[in-house]
Amino acid sequence: MKKVNVALVRLLQFVVFVVFTFVVITYFGAMVLLPLDAVALLIKLMGLVGLHGFIGAVIAVPVIGYLGMIVYKTPGLCKMIVDTGIDLAKIGKAKVEAFNEIVNAVKA
Repeated sequence: MKKVNVALVRLLQFVVFVVFTFVVITYFGAMVLLPLDAVALLIKLMGLVGLHGFIGAVIAVPVIGYLGMIVYKTPGLCKMIVDTGIDLAKIGKAKVEAFNEIVNAVKA
């Protein structure tokens, strides 16, 4: 019965690992894709006004670049965003390692 309990704890440990890995990858992926999505939406918006897609892209990329520069120059904002992602990874690592204590208690 102990082997079954250890296997169940290891399975739950793996599930927690996968969930936290997905959350961290999604968080940092969203930070990369957010400006790209803003460019695409701005190009579509300019298409509604009557500007061609290429002309809209020539206008949208510098506008989003400027907004990105404003975010970058805001004191502490970029550091806070990166630190939040790193904290997510640290919390996930701590939660996965917490299962080792449970396994040791089940084995004893």
